[in-house]
Amino acid sequence: MSDFFEDVKQIAREVVAPFKGLGITFGQLGERKTTISFPDYRRVMGVRARWRHVLNRYDNGLEKCIGCSLCAGACPSNAILVVADENTDEARFSPGERYAVRYEINMIRCIYCGFCQEACPTGAVELKDVFEMAESTRHDLIFTKEMLLVPDPNRERVD
Repeated sequence: MSDFFEDVKQIAREVVAPFKGLGITFGQLGERKTTISFPDYRRVMGVRARWRHVLNRYDNGLEKCIGCSLCAGACPSNAILVVADENTDEARFSPGERYAVRYEINMIRCIYCGFCQEACPTGAVELKDVFEMAESTRHDLIFTKEMLLVPDPNRERVD
């Protein structure tokens, strides 16, 4: 007899559940909506928001990335590829002995954990609050060094 009452209670809960959900939905209909005109105005992101990767430069225009590959080693999803080369006196890209000749992040693999930013000894890698990263092909989601590097402040722009 006890099993019969448990079955009836279970059936009653399953019958009432959709109406509870609808009650919550109808309760929200009367509340004031917040609408933001997205391209013109942006919602403020949280302080700890981590989205698009950026490779920073020093004020003199040299790249902060020294090609140490600590970011690639810290990445749990193996999304970062760093190929380093030596600086020369004729071609100096960073203040150290080495620089990253190739730096790629596979944004499909990236889990936006921020370990690369924490591992970087020079502060070259930074995750900004830019979140518009939709692309039409998978190949476009492999960000190269040229895509990630902040523009040189000392170089004149040619438009």
